[in-house]
Amino acid sequence: MASSAVPVRNRGGQKKWSLERQQARTGLLFISPWLIGFLVFFLLPIIASFVFSLYDFNLATPDEAQFVGFGNWSRALFDDPEVPAAFLVTFKFALISLPLSMLFALFVAILLNSPNVFGKNVYRTLFYAPTIIPFVASTLIWAGVLNAQTGWINLFLENVLGISAVGTEGIRWLDNPQLIYFSYTLIGLWGVGNAMMITLAGLQNVPTSLYEAAVIDGAGWWRRLWNVTLPMLSPIIFYNLVLGIIGTLQYFLQPWVLTGGNGYPEGTTRFIMIYFYKQAFTFFNMGYAATQAWLIFGVGIILAGILFGSARYWVYYAGE
Repeated sequence: MASSAVPVRNRGGQKKWSLERQQARTGLLFISPWLIGFLVFFLLPIIASFVFSLYDFNLATPDEAQFVGFGNWSRALFDDPEVPAAFLVTFKFALISLPLSMLFALFVAILLNSPNVFGKNVYRTLFYAPTIIPFVASTLIWAGVLNAQTGWINLFLENVLGISAVGTEGIRWLDNPQLIYFSYTLIGLWGVGNAMMITLAGLQNVPTSLYEAAVIDGAGWWRRLWNVTLPMLSPIIFYNLVLGIIGTLQYFLQPWVLTGGNGYPEGTTRFIMIYFYKQAFTFFNMGYAATQAWLIFGVGIILAGILFGSARYWVYYAGE
């Protein structure tokens, strides 16, 4: 009997192993569409872009591609003045646009979270609705609104507020280098609905007991905002900040629609994504464009790393 017990255990183990393999194959079958999509549309393009960055490769003359090693990288980092200039333009815009858009989203979220606002659901819909409008359409709308001669803003300033300093040519919102970043920021405020809704959801998760305790301690509205609301919202603010920095590095569509990528006025709209796009799809310098794409990615990683490193000093998570 002892000799017959061993094969039984082996058969049981083999059946268990066979069942596990069958389950593994079934699982792989179900996730295979995602795996194929990940490989074809994500991993392989990343590898290909790095390989392209090592070649002097022009799409118009692919047969003349030459291996240059890190020559494109050296050119972008040390020899091409347009690259740091484009990054500088992008950072200047980020320093103006990102704080204003985040403050506006926070202001609207706090306003819509107030119990004294009538018709909050309607306002939430109205503030979120512009985010579903295509960027090209919304940019063209704002081009008309900011037009120096016929734009609604200049007409309002002159006809309603009586500001005669507008002059015959009007305030050139999109032509003045001193105003261009504020104008682009105003266009961007049109699409803060996503950040506003996320911030609003965070506000609704702040325990009311914290506000009640603050009121008992004699804290006013500003004190409650600074000591209760903002600390509890810090993870949401951190999330919006990371997305905002990534979005700013990828800022492309609005300046391209309004200027065609020529940097008007005076090079103030030659963002790094504009320069990358023109290298890739105007001059077909795919090798050099791939290098710039990796530089943009690297800058994004560095900035995200700085943010995540500093998060422990100002981001508060409930329960810690």
